[in-house]
Amino acid sequence: MLLKRLPSRLSALALLLCFGASSAPAGLAQTLPIADPVRMASKVASPLTNPKWQAWVERYFVDYLQNNPTYATYLGKHDFDHVLEDFSKAAVEADIRDNKRYLKELGAFSQAQLSPLEAEDRELLISHLNAQLLEAEQIRGWEKNPDNYASGASETIYTLISRSFAPPKQRLKAVIAREQQIPAIFAAARANLKNPPKIFTEVAIEQIPDMIPFFENDVPAAFKDVKDPVLWAQFQASNQKVIAELKAYLDWLKSDLLPRSKGDFRIGAENYRQKLLYDEKVDLPLPRLLEIGYADLRKNQAQFKAVAAQLDPQSSPEQVLAALGKDHPPPEKLLQSFRDVLGGIQDFIVQKQILTIPSQVPPLIAETPSFMRAMTFASMDTPGPFEAKATEAYFNVTLPDPTWPAADIAEYMAGFNYGVIISTAIHEAYPGHYIQFLWAQKAPSKVRQILSAASNFEGWAHYCEQMMLDEGYGEGDLKLRLGQLQDALLRNARYIVGIQMHTGQMSFAEGVEFFVKEGYQSRTNALLETRRGTSDPTYLYYTLGKLMLQKLRVDYQALKGQDFSLREFHDAFLSEGLPPISLIRKKLLGNDSPVL
Repeated sequence: MLLKRLPSRLSALALLLCFGASSAPAGLAQTLPIADPVRMASKVASPLTNPKWQAWVERYFVDYLQNNPTYATYLGKHDFDHVLEDFSKAAVEADIRDNKRYLKELGAFSQAQLSPLEAEDRELLISHLNAQLLEAEQIRGWEKNPDNYASGASETIYTLISRSFAPPKQRLKAVIAREQQIPAIFAAARANLKNPPKIFTEVAIEQIPDMIPFFENDVPAAFKDVKDPVLWAQFQASNQKVIAELKAYLDWLKSDLLPRSKGDFRIGAENYRQKLLYDEKVDLPLPRLLEIGYADLRKNQAQFKAVAAQLDPQSSPEQVLAALGKDHPPPEKLLQSFRDVLGGIQDFIVQKQILTIPSQVPPLIAETPSFMRAMTFASMDTPGPFEAKATEAYFNVTLPDPTWPAADIAEYMAGFNYGVIISTAIHEAYPGHYIQFLWAQKAPSKVRQILSAASNFEGWAHYCEQMMLDEGYGEGDLKLRLGQLQDALLRNARYIVGIQMHTGQMSFAEGVEFFVKEGYQSRTNALLETRRGTSDPTYLYYTLGKLMLQKLRVDYQALKGQDFSLREFHDAFLSEGLPPISLIRKKLLGNDSPVL
């Protein structure tokens, strides 16, 4: 989802692309015009008023992007396209010192000196810096996760080829410059990695075989029209070096790191609590959060069973779900199936006045890039908020590997039954992530354009899955409702497994079983989801954000009474950017009432 909370220099760079990532042929760039700018601008918060604050924010982000050039490229800031992150321990330690200095500098700004929006932005930056320090000093993924390094090598190049923000020759020069620095990534990995969890090393070993073809095929194909022989020779040398480095790193992972990968992936209860506080501004005790999660799980399970009984009273819910799983397109028609539903969803939003759609340009549906396949089912890849030229957006879908056994392909495709296709299209595109991106372009400050909370963007998209059916989309089709509930149960399972695995209440194997038995997922997807949870501990943010948003809507409707408008509520929410929902709640309600 990129438009994500800024990553730390050594956090998984896969998180750069907050809505995912994908490649497409050159020449597909489309302009995304913002409709009705006057109406949208009217939603913007009070203007920025303190010149010293504005200067500090500008200086901070210049410093940050110099140290995080891959993220800068994604954002659409291209001053650092030829530079690569420093993955060394010394760089991590420098970041720690810098972030502590930035926190001290932020302390010099009092609330009285700032406008309401500036004061909120200061609060966001303090949380962001504390999150960076928590990751670097306590969670220490830079010492534990070997995939961070391999994914960093792939994604720094991906950001240069995924969009035609500059002529191919210019971007190829940037690719060469970054590729020449990639060996330092793997040198840092060998120096930094200390007793990682076995599952982290196994994931890295699984992902690298998909990264190698990316460099062998996708990267050269992106520059096939460049005819400069000198430049091509330089590229072939740097690209072959990267491929060799990836292969050597894979061998090292298998022969050296894996046998000594005996660390614990769990971050622990206190780190979990602080991560939620800094990332999402949620400070509820973990036992209370679990109570809330289990209550929503049981509610959705009961509704799932009731809907399944209406569809087929002679079969169990599991049997009804299995039957629905057989109702899916063949793999080769999956992308077209998604294309076929987007228009109708968009028309429904307009007819029912669900919200304002800022642009009529749809996202392009594409297959997920090979090097991202292991950890994503579907995703939305949007351009960064400052990208002025290559403004295309991609809705990526992960197809099954054609080399899989037929039974594995069938089980995987059961997760793409037609009900889930609708639910996924709503989540990723309309009115989910794609609409969020269009609104985020008009966020009221630079801080709001760059920083975000996962409980906001994933909570909104998950909220939309249910909201659209509640508003009448599908005309009461029970199969669609069952697909929506299956997705809700998946997110419920993430919520509970994430908390319980990372606080020592649930083993990895128990997590897999929970996804199967309580989340109604196939064993293949259950394994994928549990693996994701080991390195994405707070992936409760889907359900957490949805529940916070639903409560905000109820409270806002009570405040407005007969003047309540669903479209006005959604537009007001989206116009605030992607900060923690508690900040938007305070803005819309005028109080600090509980988020849950």
